[in-house]
Amino acid sequence: MSDHSQYLEYIGVYNADASICGEVSYWFGARLGIRHCSLCDVTHGLFRERADWVQCSESLGVSFSTYHRDDAPQDVRDAANGNYPIVLGRTASGIKVVLNDSQIEACNGSPESLIAALRSAP
Repeated sequence: MSDHSQYLEYIGVYNADASICGEVSYWFGARLGIRHCSLCDVTHGLFRERADWVQCSESLGVSFSTYHRDDAPQDVRDAANGNYPIVLGRTASGIKVVLNDSQIEACNGSPESLIAALRSAP
C-alpha cells in the first residue's frame, strides 16, 4: 500500500469535453454505446454526480478534482499525455499517474472500488 500523505490532491480527467456540445455528444454517444468514459461511470449517474461518489471521495482526506479533456489545466494535460480517462496525483514535486483507464475500468463503475484502487496504488 502506498503512502497517500504524498498526495496534495487527486485529479481525475474525463474522456469527454466540457462544452455544451461535448456534453450532449457524450451523453447521447454513451446511451448508444459509441462513447465511453470509465471515470464518468464512477462519478456520475444519468444526469448528475452520484451521491455515493461524493461520500467516497470525501473519505480520501485530500481533494479529488475533476476536469474534462478540454478544460484541464496545462500541467494536468501534460501529465495525462493524451491518455483519458485518468486519475493523477499531485505531489510537492509534480503530478504523476495513479490510475490509467484500464485500472479505472476494472472498478466497474463502483466509487468504493475506485477509492480502494487509489489506496492500493503504488
